[in-house]
Amino acid sequence: MKKIAVYPGSFDPVTFGHLDIAARAAALFDEIHIVVVHNPNKKPFFSSEQRVSLIQASFTEAARFGKAFPTSTNVIVATLDQGLLVDYCRKVGASVLIKGVRNNADLEYELPMARVNRDLAAVETIFMPADPGQGFVSSSLVKQVAELGGSVDNYVPAAVVKALKASIQQAKG
Repeated sequence: MKKIAVYPGSFDPVTFGHLDIAARAAALFDEIHIVVVHNPNKKPFFSSEQRVSLIQASFTEAARFGKAFPTSTNVIVATLDQGLLVDYCRKVGASVLIKGVRNNADLEYELPMARVNRDLAAVETIFMPADPGQGFVSSSLVKQVAELGGSVDNYVPAAVVKALKASIQQAKG
């Protein structure tokens, strides 16, 4: 039986920390679905489709951490713009959710959801600690630094840097 996991997130934008978690998870499972989910509490910088494209364009840069995705066929990038994540898990046959955690606040935020996901659909959650070199980086911080004209080259793949610059330039008119 295939071991399938889902790695959900807003990935707005995808960071090297996200890629590190995804690569480590891909090495543990036969198939991993990186799922761009809609968070009604956030106003996204990039559309779901843009985030999927940026994730796909960023795979090769995971090698920066000495990690590589085992095969392109065992990593699927998808979106979930509505509905429950556990319903997506059922649809693709996943029994595990992967959650990256940077600190105690992340764990406190994720733990109740992990319990509910287990109760709703017997989907277990595996918490993976962030790489120490990337544990302080969040997508929100990346966007803020980029919008204020700072360099984010050490935190996000080149495709993301390019997309951030273009989007910021376009917003300025």
